[in-house]
Amino acid sequence: MNPYVLAILLSSLGLGTTLTFASSHWLLAWMGLEINTLAIIPLMAQHHHPRAVEATTKYFLTQATAAAMIMFASTTNAWITGEWDMNNMSNPIASTMIITALALKIGLAPMHFWMPEVLQGLDLLTGLILSTWQKLAPFALIIQTAQAVDPVLLTALGIMSTLVGGWGGLNQTQLRKILAYSSIAHMGWMIIILQYTPQLTLLALGTYIFMTSAAFLTLKTSSTTKINTLTMIWSKNPTLTTTTALVLLSLGGLPPLTGFMPKWLILQELAKQNLPITATIMALAALLSLYFYLRLCYAMTLTISPNTTNSITPWRTQTTQSSLPLTLSTTIALGLLPMTPAILMLTT
Repeated sequence: MNPYVLAILLSSLGLGTTLTFASSHWLLAWMGLEINTLAIIPLMAQHHHPRAVEATTKYFLTQATAAAMIMFASTTNAWITGEWDMNNMSNPIASTMIITALALKIGLAPMHFWMPEVLQGLDLLTGLILSTWQKLAPFALIIQTAQAVDPVLLTALGIMSTLVGGWGGLNQTQLRKILAYSSIAHMGWMIIILQYTPQLTLLALGTYIFMTSAAFLTLKTSSTTKINTLTMIWSKNPTLTTTTALVLLSLGGLPPLTGFMPKWLILQELAKQNLPITATIMALAALLSLYFYLRLCYAMTLTISPNTTNSITPWRTQTTQSSLPLTLSTTIALGLLPMTPAILMLTT
């Protein structure tokens, strides 16, 4: 892609998200979401591959549907209350429609069906943008409108997303689909705690972005998209294999890695709110996700691929990819757990 075109598209992505962040008026927020969608579509379709075009079409249709629902709900709210302000969502029908549309935008279950299919058709860097940056603007709107939404609906969305994210990833062999289901499960953790402690939602979103970035950038560095190619990484780059296994365990939420921190604090907060059953379901759903991360770790570090070469070290070509983003995101994805007391001070 032409670097000037790429620069325009990436700056439009940034502009759309910033517009939504800064808005308190529904029309401006809607405009930001639309700019965001239109800016990522050329990035998704840039390879002109039938799978990429199909993924782009699916993405466009779901995002357009969600944007139309947001426009319809905010118009309904303005018609009833006389205001376009986000903080005045007094009509329950409008607020339920808004949260449903935003759930469709970020891929919360049961509106998640587009997510694995779309991510599977994209290259890894566009998939990374879709899994991280594209979640920010809808999440800003969800956080602003969550207090007007029925708590039962948010809890149902959260529990269903963690269960679907765990179940869905169990029988996958494509790494991008596994990361898509992982994303759905993490979104569930963020939504479940939103009505009680929005700061923990932001913490979970931040850690999720760094862990997912580390996972995607690792796969990009090793040019891997399937489990059976994972088995051949260890002989080419043993250090990267070690850190990748740790990043996957961090995504699963095992101590002493960064991913344990948001899950620990969220379960603690749910227990404080007298919701032991919800907390138990969430903890058990996390085990489902942990299973497929362990499966990846096992394939990567404990199995030898049947088609290995006879030489002790295979031919290694020097990569031209920048390793700084990968190093940074991996370090953050592995080592932030000791920061928990400082983060507790900020969230309470």
